[in-house]
Amino acid sequence: MRENNPRPQEEEEEPASGLGPMAFGTLMGTTALYALYIGIPLVFGGPYNISFLTGPVAFVPIAGYLAIAILLAVWPPTSRWGAGLLIGLGIFTLLGGGLCVGYLAQMSSRI
Repeated sequence: MRENNPRPQEEEEEPASGLGPMAFGTLMGTTALYALYIGIPLVFGGPYNISFLTGPVAFVPIAGYLAIAILLAVWPPTSRWGAGLLIGLGIFTLLGGGLCVGYLAQMSSRI
């Protein structure tokens, strides 16, 4: 009889987990960066056989990646995806630095 009063919701829907797009962005971003900077040189026979990822030009793909990740992070519908891409860039930097230091340490012990 009370048509004007809203009924209490019997079943409340749980909010969707936000980890999905963020984790996917992290995984895809890290994989894409490692494929670009490690996979492509290995396919072409080593870093000495390629000329397009040398010098300051090597930072152009990272600048583009960072610009896209920031744009996605500030736009509310894709903010979790963009945050995942930014986390992926951080993981790429930390793991890449560790790999580089490890490689250089092996080289210095051989000399």
